[in-house]
Amino acid sequence: MPETYRETAQRVLAMLQRADGNDPSRGHLTMNNWEWPTGVALYGIYKTWQQDGDPAVLAYLKGWYDDMLSRPEQPHRNVNTVAPVLTLTCLYQETKNPAYLPVIESWIDWVMKEMPRTEYEGLQHCTVWNKHYQQLWCDTLFMVCLFLAKAGVVLERPELIDEAEYQFLMHIRYLQNKVNGLFYHGWTFDRRHNFAEAFWARGNAWFTAAAIELYDITKRENAAMRMIRSAWKDQALALWKYQRVNGLYTTLINVEETYCETSATAAIAYGILKGIRLGWLPQEPYQQMGMLSAEAVLGQIDETGAVQGVSGGTGMGHNLQHYKDIIVTPTAYGQGLTFLMITELMIRE
Repeated sequence: MPETYRETAQRVLAMLQRADGNDPSRGHLTMNNWEWPTGVALYGIYKTWQQDGDPAVLAYLKGWYDDMLSRPEQPHRNVNTVAPVLTLTCLYQETKNPAYLPVIESWIDWVMKEMPRTEYEGLQHCTVWNKHYQQLWCDTLFMVCLFLAKAGVVLERPELIDEAEYQFLMHIRYLQNKVNGLFYHGWTFDRRHNFAEAFWARGNAWFTAAAIELYDITKRENAAMRMIRSAWKDQALALWKYQRVNGLYTTLINVEETYCETSATAAIAYGILKGIRLGWLPQEPYQQMGMLSAEAVLGQIDETGAVQGVSGGTGMGHNLQHYKDIIVTPTAYGQGLTFLMITELMIRE
């Protein structure tokens, strides 16, 4: 009997829970830290729990945060370490645990008042190792802006949603190619260029998944969302054109000889299938496109539950070779983006 999507999700989660960080991913597979790979994984786990209501999964999420928040050394504050606060905000909405609220509010204050900004008040992609002066990266939309939007809804603070929308518009302006609709990885106001001008697959996928998620979180129908939706649809058309016959996307979307990359494909499948369900896209040709990618991702899950074909953590590239040389290894975010994709499949099951 074929495995159900719920059973697949359980297998992917079990692998993630077993991971100890002793792997080639440079710490991107372990769940024992407060970082962006774990943040992406936690959100994917939470979304699958929303679909199947497994109390063991909710207990795992609560236990993870209880452990992390009890540690004396709190995480360095940067764009990547905001990511786990998104799921914490979701759990606060579900449980109203009073211990979560001051943590959420503290991170809101840091993002809104202290996080470095670029020209035009963009969120500078500062990390623990590098402040990335005056740089916009498409990763920021998923790592920070979804948290702002969710916190704005849960805490009834519309100014946070406004800020999230503004950042989406900023990133669209400076990262989306006006000819083909794809997104560059980044932009520097200091040097006034898009670095390698790389149409990096996971960078594009951050926008594909984050934009439809922003709409689902906020349910807003305003001028900003109209612009975000239009840019998203423009990108979706480009992704339809560049999809490989096997359903996957190459790590540089428009460079066919680069390797096929699973995490980007999972996030794109999630965004496209969810976009159809929420009315942003017509059924065809996008239903076929989304399901082709989803089936390709499912085929990359090995017998242990590890999602194969995932590119490692990827800094900003100054040439295309940088992206071609990134290692391929299972990661927490690869597992997490696969969780997100599976949630859409579970809805259809």
